Amino acid sequence: MDAIDRKILAVLQEDGRLTITELAARVGLSVSPCHRRLRELERGGTIRGYRAIVDPAALGLTFQALVFVTMRQEDRDTLLGFEAAVARVPEVVQAQRLFGDPDYLLRVITADLTAYQELEDDVLSALPGVQRLNSTLVMKHVVNDRPLPT
Repeated sequence: MDAIDRKILAVLQEDGRLTITELAARVGLSVSPCHRRLRELERGGTIRGYRAIVDPAALGLTFQALVFVTMRQEDRDTLLGFEAAVARVPEVVQAQRLFGDPDYLLRVITADLTAYQELEDDVLSALPGVQRLNSTLVMKHVVNDRPLPT
């Protein structure tokens, strides 16, 4: 990956809806080489897809929590079962396995505190292998959806 590829990535992270002509102009290439580089970045998996960034408040999703999960046991089957189950919970918008304690960090979004409480009581606490949940409420986003450094 060279500096031009990195510039293509930086520009597309800011505006993924650019036409190939607009993208080429912004990175200083003619259309054909720019298109070739873009396709290679897509084929190689560097660009994994394109999507809209939706304002959660527009959907009535104004409550967010970070949930630290400690597992009862950490054998392979338990962890894989938990990961498969948590991947099916639509309110979990991000899940990461951590080194040390706790074992996982979940970012959860719901309409309000009541909806979150019901989700934690009825769904999250019942996920396979969960020993303890510890929630921290998000007060405000300081850095959100920042493009990756290129």
